[in-house]
Amino acid sequence: MKEAKGVVEVLTPKRRGEGSIAAHMEQILKELGEDPSRDGLIATPVRTEKALRYLTSGYAANVEQIVNGAIFNEQCDQLVVVKDIEFFSLCEHHLLPFYGKAHVAYLPKDRVIGLSKIPRIVDMFARRLQVQERLTLQIAQCLQEVLDPQGVGVICEARHFCMMMRGVEKQHSGTVTSSMLGAFRHRKETRDEFLSLVRNPPLQF
Repeated sequence: MKEAKGVVEVLTPKRRGEGSIAAHMEQILKELGEDPSRDGLIATPVRTEKALRYLTSGYAANVEQIVNGAIFNEQCDQLVVVKDIEFFSLCEHHLLPFYGKAHVAYLPKDRVIGLSKIPRIVDMFARRLQVQERLTLQIAQCLQEVLDPQGVGVICEARHFCMMMRGVEKQHSGTVTSSMLGAFRHRKETRDEFLSLVRNPPLQF
């Protein structure tokens, strides 16, 4: 599988032995003026390590394993949209969460991907230290590389705890980012159709 600017590579950082994060976390608790040996904090370093390893598990994810051959030949040239995909990520600047929804669309070129694979791709990139702008672009580039469709569009809407809990402390501000590739960038009617579908209310069942 050809890489698109390094997007689809497996990024597995060097990791020290299990427990190394926990050991550092115990020291951090002391630096904060806490007692890591008190009842409520005894297991906190280990729980923190487990949480961080899960929240950054996207580094070890592999696109080929995620897709797992679920690409099918279909005579389809109509827009495919999966919207309101929940995601949670960690801002790389403060290691605080940001969360929101991704809306992902592609215009097929005789090939479609299993619908469940799109949220899995979103999770793969969200479960890394991120900025929203890069997250949006990586999702779009990955689908463009995997499917070679006529185009891909991705919109991410999120709220950032680094803005809500610290700094400017704005509780209701949101951030919207978009990445439009191929037909979504060059054809206004394709882009407009995508935007109109995203603006529609969530599906009710």
